[in-house]
Amino acid sequence: MKVALGADHAGYELKEHVKRWLVEHGHEVVDFGTDSTDSVDYPDYAFAASEAVSTGKADVGVLSCGTGIGVSIAANKVPGIRAALVNDPEAAVLSREHNSANVLCMGGRRTTPAQANAILEAWFATAFAGGRHARRVDKIMKRDCRSR
Repeated sequence: MKVALGADHAGYELKEHVKRWLVEHGHEVVDFGTDSTDSVDYPDYAFAASEAVSTGKADVGVLSCGTGIGVSIAANKVPGIRAALVNDPEAAVLSREHNSANVLCMGGRRTTPAQANAILEAWFATAFAGGRHARRVDKIMKRDCRSR
């Protein structure tokens, strides 16, 4: 799977950890930055990675900032993106199974490497369940005028 990564300065270290995990698990990574802990604006990186997912240049995305809130808000402004802020493996499973999330967001100041590993394992192992959930996701996507 091709995965777009993005993070601000507060999510940089988590992004680097995620990048190593993804490569170790056989995924192709496209890193949209940032490349250090120097202060930057999270929307720039969330938009870049999410645009790659939206346009099909990447299959899914993983974003991080201090809390994960900022990147999730920014990512959800990109047409076709269903970004989910995830703090534990159960939420990771449900974001994929019920919401067909295509961008995973985590907080760099709130997620340990061990927690990130468990979240990533759950998120990448889970497929969209479809059924009644497809009807709900379709309603969300129809509301997103930009993705029509």
